[in-house]
Amino acid sequence: PRDAAPPMSSSVVANVSHVASARGSARVPESWRGSAAGAVSRAAPPRRASARCRAAAEPDWKTKQREQDALISVEEDAVKSRVEELLAPILDAGSGTGGDAAAPASGAPADLADKIRAATAALESGLVERETEVRLLLLAAFCGEHLLLLGPPGTAKSELGRRLSSVCGGDGVFFERLLTRFSVPEELFGPLSMRGLENDRYVRQTTGYLPSATVAFVDEVFKANSAILNSLLTILNERLFDNGDERVEVPLLCLVGASNELPESEELDALYDRFLLRSSVEQVSSGSLRGLLSMKAGELPGKAVGSKAAAADAASPSTSTVSLSIKDFQGVKAAAELNVDVPQSVVDLIVDLRAHLQDKCEPPVYVSDRRLVKSVALLRVAAYTNGRNAVSEFDCLLLANVLWQRPSEANTVREWILERLAQDRGVDQVQYLLAGLFGRACRADGDKAECEALRQEAASLRAVLSQQIAQLAGTTSGSLPALREHLWLSPPEAERAAQTLGPLFSKVRRGLEKLLRECLTLEVALERATEPHVMALLLPDYWADFIRSGPIEDVKPLGVGGKP
Repeated sequence: PRDAAPPMSSSVVANVSHVASARGSARVPESWRGSAAGAVSRAAPPRRASARCRAAAEPDWKTKQREQDALISVEEDAVKSRVEELLAPILDAGSGTGGDAAAPASGAPADLADKIRAATAALESGLVERETEVRLLLLAAFCGEHLLLLGPPGTAKSELGRRLSSVCGGDGVFFERLLTRFSVPEELFGPLSMRGLENDRYVRQTTGYLPSATVAFVDEVFKANSAILNSLLTILNERLFDNGDERVEVPLLCLVGASNELPESEELDALYDRFLLRSSVEQVSSGSLRGLLSMKAGELPGKAVGSKAAAADAASPSTSTVSLSIKDFQGVKAAAELNVDVPQSVVDLIVDLRAHLQDKCEPPVYVSDRRLVKSVALLRVAAYTNGRNAVSEFDCLLLANVLWQRPSEANTVREWILERLAQDRGVDQVQYLLAGLFGRACRADGDKAECEALRQEAASLRAVLSQQIAQLAGTTSGSLPALREHLWLSPPEAERAAQTLGPLFSKVRRGLEKLLRECLTLEVALERATEPHVMALLLPDYWADFIRSGPIEDVKPLGVGGKP
């Protein structure tokens, strides 16, 4: 019959009674339910007609059990309700588009991202399959770095270099020069001042030359000879020019170098390393060649040959309406270093990537310390302009245009980064840490100081999980907007990465959401000083692991151990 008391081990009863009296309460541990000593299911509310009779016939221990069950249910519901309240905004933020917000978290101007998109569209106008180079061009300018375009003649390298000056809205000075093996310093740095020579001063007239330029394009840059190299290196790296006995500052924002071939001599290695961003520019593919020829022939819809629309496009530069100015570029790098954090996961990725390139690639790919340090600054700028206050691992895909020495190595870098991003994002490690926190929470047994310390640890773990979920925004639908809306990843690059990572990230996100719910449950339970037997109901998997692996001394007071 239902009213009969289940048989129980005398040692278990004695042990539990002792603990209950020591705590000053009549609570019976939840571990009785389903245990070898016999489980007592929660009693259903008695009907009105038989309530008085059953109350008279019901043993005291069962009445107390029912009261305890009611208290447990109230506590469970309270914890679950609070968890849902905390969980909803985190998941809502993690399921957003991942794009730039109206008020960027990085502190960047609210309209900066829109200006960059407009400038990117203007630079791409009239070009085919140059989305990557256009973005690298702008990113180099925002970082105060230089871009090398490597490829055969006739692939729009010079056109890309010239367009950067148009983006600056005419605020700066543009300098362009084609080097040969016989080029002299006067071609780059200006002629010697005759008046200066009369006064025994060896100075140059730099107006209109590289030392006075804001944007520069140097074609066949590796034809520079030793007479040019020293001054050129100082300008590129330190933005300084030695003019006679004076060292003057150079307003150079970005220099775009172009070459049909890699440097041949070791004396050019230092110059090669000064170009932080590199891109191998190839011919337009066969699939896009028809579109290129049609565009240039004016045969696009509404722009037939000889039409007014075609004539208007030819008369006005495509970048004339771009609102970027020199001021928009200046100060971005410093602001990014001040406001953008670099997570340890990104640092570990960069360190492991260099180790892979130098130790496991054949031939080894040398990456200088200077290049690595500047790479971190570049990633910060990428995150800052995207409106984030921390570098994302997705930003590291840009390193495929930074860390190669030969064009074929760019794919090696990109594939390694994609493989690293596709790995398990520490779900097992987080679950292990959470299990440890749960065990310590059970042993704390309501101690306020210990519970508060554990709650803070759970809150830190929750912050990590929330950040990872935010980085995977949109993965449940497979859209990966964090990639597709990235300012500096071209659409083809973002699409390839999304196709590779999307399915795996959907699975990882579901695992992270489960862990986040469990972490929040533990955090709220610690905040409310919930009893261990209630936590066992809230987190049964962790409870089972605690019972299996915990020391017998820890589980004895909970009524599941003890000597007969």
